Amino acid sequence: MQGTFEGGTVRVGGDARQRFYDARGYGRPLDGNRIELAPVEAAHLLFRGDLDGVVGPDGETMAFRAFLTAADAVLTFVVYKDLRDRGFYLSPTREGWVDDPAGADLVVYPRGKGPADDEVAHRVRVAGEREEIPAADLGDVVLAVVDEEGELTYFETERIGAAGDADAEIDRYDPPTDLDAALLADRAVVWDPPADLHDRGFYGQRLHGRNAESGPLQLSLVEAAYLARRGALGLPEPRVVERGRQVEGERFDRRLRAYAALRAAGSVPKSGFKFGADFRTYDGFTTVSEMDHSTRLIRVVSPAHTFLPRDLSLDVRLAGGVRKRMVFALTDVNEGIDWLSVARLTP
Repeated sequence: MQGTFEGGTVRVGGDARQRFYDARGYGRPLDGNRIELAPVEAAHLLFRGDLDGVVGPDGETMAFRAFLTAADAVLTFVVYKDLRDRGFYLSPTREGWVDDPAGADLVVYPRGKGPADDEVAHRVRVAGEREEIPAADLGDVVLAVVDEEGELTYFETERIGAAGDADAEIDRYDPPTDLDAALLADRAVVWDPPADLHDRGFYGQRLHGRNAESGPLQLSLVEAAYLARRGALGLPEPRVVERGRQVEGERFDRRLRAYAALRAAGSVPKSGFKFGADFRTYDGFTTVSEMDHSTRLIRVVSPAHTFLPRDLSLDVRLAGGVRKRMVFALTDVNEGIDWLSVARLTP
């Protein structure tokens, strides 16, 4: 059985509808028993030997090797074949054929389902390891990255809320006002803080060391700006923000906005430096003495940020290795924040 390559699709006659569409979810039906296939579907059928060849516009019949070269679909083929090998039926997205608002390349159906069923298991975007991926393209899609040796890594990307657990009961702490504080280099120091500022609010760290039960508190400039905004420090907020901008430029405003949003949602953000992130968060925090491990790592980026798959893989691998979820705060200083959660996925 042969197909004909024309207009960007491969058309196959005979009993193609019964053999390929009805039985195994390839292509879409045309009149009679004919179907049309996306190039990657035709390549897979050629690879399997279910198609003998594809006749090109020049009249030449192409086998798998020649057709895959002509279609220039090697990355998509690697992902398509892998998902087929895992037992899924799937369809390439094409305008007017299988549309997908998430901008995916492949729509994957639940096992046992196919294109005639109104169910979707995954929407997959295919990328090579050196491709730059706009953050705006992620969220509610699975990113399938094909590395230079053809190995596959799947990342589940999802838009979430600022709080990791919407049902967590957070004991909100309201700090006192006008505490004696000073700006020192890239931080602030509260000289005589109430014990609850650290123990219940989890602001700062003891200047005298981790095991100290009293004494001055070191605050990050983000913490200091947030507390100054609430009137908790005897420092004007503009002065703290100015120092923050001197230290780290415009990133400070983005980090402060993300920090404030996390606090408002009931999460407690702390420095994520040791994990290579902006923040680590505690989503069920009550007191320092009773706290559990942090649950997420937050990296603050602009909405126009582009990811390199290698960097994304490093972040997600590190977060998974310390049993945390990697979340990117796509932060516009003057508008809002989109929270993008990314994790490894085995389909």
